Amino acid sequence: MAIKFQYNKISLQNLNKQLRIRKQALPILKNKEAALRIEVKKAREVAEKYLEELRSALNRYNEGVRLWTEFDSSLLSIKEINVKYVKIAGISIPEFDNISFTVREFSLFDNPAWFPEGIQILKNLYTTIAKKDLALKKMEMLNHARKKTTQKVNLYEKVQIPGYQDAIRRIKSFLEDEENLLKSAQKIVKARQAEAEQVNVAL
Repeated sequence: MAIKFQYNKISLQNLNKQLRIRKQALPILKNKEAALRIEVKKAREVAEKYLEELRSALNRYNEGVRLWTEFDSSLLSIKEINVKYVKIAGISIPEFDNISFTVREFSLFDNPAWFPEGIQILKNLYTTIAKKDLALKKMEMLNHARKKTTQKVNLYEKVQIPGYQDAIRRIKSFLEDEENLLKSAQKIVKARQAEAEQVNVAL
C-alpha cells in the first residue's frame, strides 16, 4: 500500500499522528487476536462434544431401529429455538438459550406404549442438534473475526507502520536538506554582501 504524502511539515504532522494511532492500536489488536484464537478453540471443543453426544445417542437408538419405523414423526416439531447474544472480544455471538416443541395429541391406547419415551428421546436429539449447530456457527463467526483481526495486525505491523516510518524519514531528510541548502544560500549571500562592501570601501 503506497502512502501518499507531501514534503512539508503539515504532511509530516499528519503521518506522525497516523503512525502513533497504529502503534497504540497494534498491541490491542494482538490481544484481541490471541483472545479470539482461544475462543475459537473453546467453541470447537464444545461443538465436538455435542457431535460426540449426538453420535453416541444415535448409536444407542439404532439398536431399536425397527421400533422407530412404527413412530409417527409428525407428532413432534420444533416450535422455537431461542438464542441469547454474548459479547466475546467485542463481537456479538449467538448462544443456545432454550428450545420449545409442539407435540401433537395422540392416543396412548391406539399407539405403542413407548411413544411418550420416543418423544422425549427426539426432544433430546433435537436439542443436541440445535446446540451443536449453534456451537459450529459460533466457531465460524469467531474464526472469521480472528482472521480479520490477523489481517489487520499484519497490515499494521508489516505494511502501514513501516510505510509511515519510511515516509516520515524521507520527509525529515528532505526538510533537513532544504534547511541546509537555505543556510548555505544565506552564507553565500552574506559572503557576497561582505565582498561588495569591501570593494566599496576600497573605492
